[in-house]
Amino acid sequence: MPPIHSDATILSMLRRRGDEEKGFRLLTAKYGQSLYWHIRRTVIGHDDAEDVLQETMIQIFCHLETFKGEASQLKAWIFRIATNEALMHLRRQTRLFERIDNVNPLLLARLQSEDTRSADDAERLLQEALLKLPTQQRIVFNMRYFDDLSYQEISEITGKNIGTLKTNYHYATARLKQFISENHDTQ
Repeated sequence: MPPIHSDATILSMLRRRGDEEKGFRLLTAKYGQSLYWHIRRTVIGHDDAEDVLQETMIQIFCHLETFKGEASQLKAWIFRIATNEALMHLRRQTRLFERIDNVNPLLLARLQSEDTRSADDAERLLQEALLKLPTQQRIVFNMRYFDDLSYQEISEITGKNIGTLKTNYHYATARLKQFISENHDTQ
């Protein structure tokens, strides 16, 4: 397994003429898989996640010169781009002036049609429960629970204040517990 480079090393390569390509490869190696799963939990389908990840990487590459932050902010910056791209993808699936949460039934149908041979019943139930949440609660829950991001990091990514994020996470957790307790015997 290749060594994991620090964000400071990656950022210095990205900013140094002639090393941009190597820096981008290191960035992709370090964050590509976690970005994929972050996006996949938002858009659900594998093909959509691949498309959004590709668009995310293009946006990162095209806008690297606009990133003026420190290395410690690099992860939040790329996750913000991934989150925005995933949300734009969901918005494109809704009709004009329709709320983004209205795409959740479509995502639930997509989840149910995905190949489930590798998904156990508990995982599928959790994914269904997540799709019952409003989009913002689902994103905050995913970032906190699956991506193991701090509220500070989530705040940097989403632009929301920490109190709002904690409230979203609390409500998401309560709704998930309720949905799972009501549905765990019916699966």
